[in-house]
Amino acid sequence: MPNRKAGKFIVGVDLGGTNIVVGALSEDGSREYAMRSEPTRAGQGADAVVDRMVRMIDTVIAETTAATGAKRNACLGVGVGAPGPLDREAGVVLTTPNLGWTNFPLRTVIAERVGLQATLDNDANCATLGEWWLGAARGGRNVVGMTIGTGIGGGLILDGRLYHGASDVAGEIGHTTIDVTGRRCKCGNYGCLEAYASGPSIAERAREAMGDDTSSRLYAMVEGDLSKLTAATVYAAAEAGDDTALDVVRETARFLGTGIANLLNVFNPDVVVIAGGVTQAGDSLFEPMRREVRRRAFRAAVESCRIVPGALPGTAGVVGAVATFRQQALGAV
Repeated sequence: MPNRKAGKFIVGVDLGGTNIVVGALSEDGSREYAMRSEPTRAGQGADAVVDRMVRMIDTVIAETTAATGAKRNACLGVGVGAPGPLDREAGVVLTTPNLGWTNFPLRTVIAERVGLQATLDNDANCATLGEWWLGAARGGRNVVGMTIGTGIGGGLILDGRLYHGASDVAGEIGHTTIDVTGRRCKCGNYGCLEAYASGPSIAERAREAMGDDTSSRLYAMVEGDLSKLTAATVYAAAEAGDDTALDVVRETARFLGTGIANLLNVFNPDVVVIAGGVTQAGDSLFEPMRREVRRRAFRAAVESCRIVPGALPGTAGVVGAVATFRQQALGAV
């Protein structure tokens, strides 16, 4: 028997370089009906990834209708958040360094495959909007969002509205330069923030810091196979007091703090919300990161801004994809 009555609902899709998360929320965001997560497996190619997305969307819709007694036509549509840059008007993914896609018409493909209206926005825009709508940035008027995972994305809400810029590439915080002669980024540039503080970059810096040292807790945690080292491993080892991991986390905090200080001086936000796996590091990352921001940004900008971890771990992108569908397709605020 259905356990609760559903009204209209919207499906949100968060397409990431590592995982795809799909969920169904009520139209007003007050209820979560279903949520699914699966590995992206980008190496299998765009068609295989889309097949997985479509299957997950259909599964979430079926679970929602089974649990609530609603019909499939109660689903208003599908909001998709994808790595960019994008052409939102055409619904096309222009290029994705972490997926390897170029000029892929994702919105049309999803809409045709599931038989529902679909919208497309940048995944980090979605995560930022999700935290602003239902999460840690609620009440903010000027919000900078950062998503730190396989890459580093960003979103900007200025005077209460999601800001896309002249050609839909506003908020590419991960590809701001923090070292003009620095590490090469997957985007082709050198010294990008993403090349230092994304999940894979944190793991790579930890491997470099270890060198031939087998005494580090990190070495034992991956049973000597350093290819298995991840940012999550680094955070866990730092929490346990490993010196190498602590140094890497502190250095990551300096990189992120530098990038955030630049944003405070440019946008003067009242909230900076940081989502993604990096939040697992907790105060060992956030406290030195805030100190670095205080050291580099104007005092007035620092004093008017909260720098907080996201409150929707694992689901901010889905919530935001629903929110972007509400705005783009339904005209909701």
